[in-house]
Amino acid sequence: MKKLILLITFICITITSKAQINEVGIFVGGSNYIGDIGSEYYVNPNNIMGGFLYKWNMNPRIALRGTFTYAQISSEDSKATNKARYFRGIGFNNSIKELALGLEFNYFEYNLDDFRKSHTPYLLFEIVAFNYKIATSETPIGSKQYQYGSKTSFAIPFGIGYKTKIFGDFAVALELRARYTFEDDLDYNNSEIESLNFGNPNNNDWYILSGISIVYSFGRPPCYATQR
Repeated sequence: MKKLILLITFICITITSKAQINEVGIFVGGSNYIGDIGSEYYVNPNNIMGGFLYKWNMNPRIALRGTFTYAQISSEDSKATNKARYFRGIGFNNSIKELALGLEFNYFEYNLDDFRKSHTPYLLFEIVAFNYKIATSETPIGSKQYQYGSKTSFAIPFGIGYKTKIFGDFAVALELRARYTFEDDLDYNNSEIESLNFGNPNNNDWYILSGISIVYSFGRPPCYATQR
């Protein structure tokens, strides 16, 4: 029994000396909106975004992660390829504050302490809540001057990325995150305000976040064994 305990302890020390469990970092990049105004290109970053992230690596293939993102979004019909939009000539700008929680799935095993495993593409599966500004009323009516409020909603997220070691315990990742929202008013569209009643009410808005992150890895995981 003592020999078995010593063997397990040795295995734990060996495993934990070759992996790190926590990652913290920042990301910066571009953001864009897809909706009833302006360009219809899905990946077309024309504003800035940035934020913070934390990851907890369950094993070399799966990490739980949380991110907070601040992004600007804007669009103008003058940038549209659609002639009807181009000649309509309206535009908007807004900001988004997003909290996302989810899972990062590495296509290959990932471990910064092993050169052969220090890079991998990955997929993101998340739950996303975001807050943004909406137009609530026109004051006075016909003036095209509006009162604004804030709104919190949810989105269906999709994400892909590629990460690799830079040096030591630092890694860099390129990432693309798409958000399909359940809302049609990121561009202030409002069917109750005549001057803001435009576009297709059956098409909800999207926003896209694309950029680069730099993370620092630290900590050691508990002993675990993979069944074969």
